[in-house]
Amino acid sequence: MKRKLLLAAAALLSVMAVPAGAALRTGAQVPALRTQGALAGRTFTFDLQQAVRRGPVVLYFFPKAFTQGCTLEARAFAEAMPDFRAAGAQVVGLSADDLPTLQRFSREECRDAFPVATATPATIRAFDVVLQRDGQATALSDRTSYVIGRNGRVVMVHSDGDWRQHVQRTLAAVRALHR
Repeated sequence: MKRKLLLAAAALLSVMAVPAGAALRTGAQVPALRTQGALAGRTFTFDLQQAVRRGPVVLYFFPKAFTQGCTLEARAFAEAMPDFRAAGAQVVGLSADDLPTLQRFSREECRDAFPVATATPATIRAFDVVLQRDGQATALSDRTSYVIGRNGRVVMVHSDGDWRQHVQRTLAAVRALHR
């Protein structure tokens, strides 16, 4: 009987929805991050610790370049870039895509307005943004946006598979820092 209950509980857990990701908590120190990225199709090295010295950084993770939600999210960030700049913030998108794909994505969907960079499996784990499918970890990141202050700490986190609130929420957090 006990074994049947355990099996039933395991079966129930396997079909329950898994949240998009645990994500780093507000106030957490962000992990070190140095990776290759692209802006307007040109490659560069992105170092998060250097970037935050210049002001807040919006670091948003997205699952896959050129998919519908990720394309719409990139376009929304591109349209909002004047507002982010006015608030003194940088925006960087991160995904597990390879650099040639991100070079093209930076031109076509990010509209040359902000950079995107590669997120290695170690980076995805360090930022606690592993995409779960059917209860299994994938090599992709989920959709999580972080606002990181000049002290290298998470000021705001928004983790939601729906792209539509990421720009609005990160911009509000950046504006609150700017005041």
